[in-house]
Amino acid sequence: MLGRFNIRNLAEIWRYYQAGILNSLFGFLLYAALVRLGLNIFVAQVVAHFAGVAFNYFTYSRHVFRNSSPSKLKFFFSYVGNYLMSLVTLILVARIITSPYLAGLVTLIIVSLLNYFVLKHLVFVSRLKSS
Repeated sequence: MLGRFNIRNLAEIWRYYQAGILNSLFGFLLYAALVRLGLNIFVAQVVAHFAGVAFNYFTYSRHVFRNSSPSKLKFFFSYVGNYLMSLVTLILVARIITSPYLAGLVTLIIVSLLNYFVLKHLVFVSRLKSS
């Protein structure tokens, strides 16, 4: 797998993190707007999370994995798995790193890298054969 790693993979990873930043901003700004409008913080979080997953699907399918045949159902389940993976990783990292902020950051980095490979190989399956 590492032998097939090339500049095109780096460009795709770069686009993945660009979309990730945009997705995070969208989710947080929607959450903040809903709270500002008077919605309960937990309701705002759920609404923003589900809207964010839909937004993420479009940014990843149109910007990152352009030559792929995405599966909406696989994408949904990958985000369920991503959420569970984040919880488990945070529990493990927090045992080693006492700062909750640094533990959260380390968890974010680990899980985002794993999520890239899940999306690339299980959700957004390439339509074109790469050589």
